Amino acid sequence: MTPIHLVPLGNGGGPPAPPLDLLEYLAATLARKFRVVCSIRPEPFDLSFALDAARNQYHSTAILQRLERATQPGVRVLGVTTCDLYVPVLTFVFGEAQLDGGCAVVSTARLEEEFYGLPPRPDLLRDRLVKEGAHELGHTFGLRHCPDWRCVMASSHAVERLDIKTAEFCQECRKPLLSNGYF
Repeated sequence: MTPIHLVPLGNGGGPPAPPLDLLEYLAATLARKFRVVCSIRPEPFDLSFALDAARNQYHSTAILQRLERATQPGVRVLGVTTCDLYVPVLTFVFGEAQLDGGCAVVSTARLEEEFYGLPPRPDLLRDRLVKEGAHELGHTFGLRHCPDWRCVMASSHAVERLDIKTAEFCQECRKPLLSNGYF
C-alpha cells in the first residue's frame, strides 16, 4: 500500500507552515484511518510562487502541480498549509486534490475559528483538518463527491457543512478503498 507523506507548506516571508503538533496529530489519525504509514517530511515547502497578491491567497492548483513534480512515484502526498487557498472560479477552497493522482493540499486558514472572529478551538481545528485531509486523500484514490451528507466525501463549501459530516467514508465510498487493501 502507498504510504502517505505530509508536507508542511509555508511561505518564506508570509504565513508559516502549520505547527508540528498539529501535523503529528493529523499523521497519526490518517495512519489509523487508512492503515498505512503516514510520515511528516522534515523540510517545509515554500509556497511563495503561488501567491496571488491581489487576492492575498495561494493558487492551490499551482501548488499541486509543484508538489507533483517534487514527489517520488509510489508515494501519496498531502500538503498542509496555514495559507488561504483558492481556485480562480471560487472565492476559496479548503483543499484540492488530483483525482486518481498522488497529491492533495489542505489549508487550515478557514478551518480555524479565529478566521470567523471567534475564540480558538484547537479540538475543532483538529477535527476539521482530519475531515478535510481524509476528503482530499479520498479524491486521490479516485473518489468523487458523495451525496450522503454524513460521508467524509460529501462536498463542503462552508465550515458548517464540514462540521456536520463525519470523518468516516460511507459504505459506497469504502468499497474502492477496501478493494485496494485500505482499512
